[in-house]
Amino acid sequence: MRCAVVGAGAWGTALANVLGANGHAVVLWAREPDVVEAVNSARENRRFLPGVCVGDRVTATGRMGDALGDAELVLYVAPSHALREVVASGAATVREDAVLVVASKGIERQSLTIMSDVVAQTLPKHPVVALSGPSFAAEVAKGQPTAVVAASTDAGGASRVQRALSSDVFRVYTHDDVVGVELGGALKNVMAVATGIAEGLGLGFNSRAALITRGLAEMTRLGVALGASQATFAGLAGLGDLVLTCTGALSRNRALGIEIGKGSTLEQALEGKDTVAEGVFNTISARELAEREGVDMPIVLAVHRVLFEAQPPRLAISELMRRELRAEQD
Repeated sequence: MRCAVVGAGAWGTALANVLGANGHAVVLWAREPDVVEAVNSARENRRFLPGVCVGDRVTATGRMGDALGDAELVLYVAPSHALREVVASGAATVREDAVLVVASKGIERQSLTIMSDVVAQTLPKHPVVALSGPSFAAEVAKGQPTAVVAASTDAGGASRVQRALSSDVFRVYTHDDVVGVELGGALKNVMAVATGIAEGLGLGFNSRAALITRGLAEMTRLGVALGASQATFAGLAGLGDLVLTCTGALSRNRALGIEIGKGSTLEQALEGKDTVAEGVFNTISARELAEREGVDMPIVLAVHRVLFEAQPPRLAISELMRRELRAEQD
C-alpha cells in the first residue's frame, strides 16, 4: 500500500520503518526541516531516533499534501495536545477511502476526548483504528520482537492495519474495545510518572509493585466507568504497556518522575527536551475525567499535586499510605 505517517518523532519514524520493511511505500511527514533533510539524505532521524537507519522505502516531506494525497493508510503520530490541529491541517487532502490509524497516546485536554475520537470528529466517514501496546520506539526500530493492539469498531479497518504492520518481529492483535485500549495507553503514562517519583525518592521494588498494581486498579475503574471492558486492562494495551512504561529505562515518563523525585521542579525536568512526556498532559486530563465520572483515582490525584500544586513527593507518598483502609477488590 501507499502509506503516510504524520509525525516524525521516534515512534512515527519506527512505524514508518515497520511499514517500509513490509514492502509498503511510505511518506513520513515532519514539521522540522532538519528531520526531513536528515531522513532523505542520511537515512537517519538524527533529532528523534539517532543511530537507526531509515529504510529506503521511506521518504520524508514537510508538505502535508505530499504525504497524504495518495495514501491508502494514514498513521497519525503527533503529540496528543497537537493531534486535532495536525489532523485538521491536512484534512482536505486525505483520500475518501483511506483507513486512519491513531498511534498517539493521550486524552485531549479541553474536551477530555480519546485520540481516535479526535480523529473521527475531524475526519468523519473514515475507519479509525487505535494502535497501542508496550512498544518502545528504539526497540521496534532495531527489530526487537514487539506485540501491540489495533482496536476499532470497524473490524475490516482493524484487520487491514493488522496485515499492513504485522511481520516476523512486529505482531499486531485486533481488538474492538477502543475506549479500553486508548485509556490504557494514556493512563499508564501517569502511573509511570508516579513510579519514577518513587524511584527518585530512593524507594524500592515493593513501592514500585504497589504503585503498578494499584495504578492498574485505578485505570480499570475509570475505563469501566467510561464503557470499557475490564478484561482489556489485563491485556497488552493495559497491563503490558503499564509494566513497560513503569519499569523500562527508555520510558520518558518514568525518567521525568525520577527527576522530580530527586528534587527537580516540573519546569526543570522538562527544560531542554525535544520529546514530550505525555504523562504531564495526561495527569491533568485523567484528574478531570475522574472528577467528572466520580471515580476514585488517588495515585492520579497525588501525581497532580506533586506536578502542579508543589506538594513534596515524599508527603504525597505518605498520604497515599495513610488513606482509609479498605478491601483490595472494589
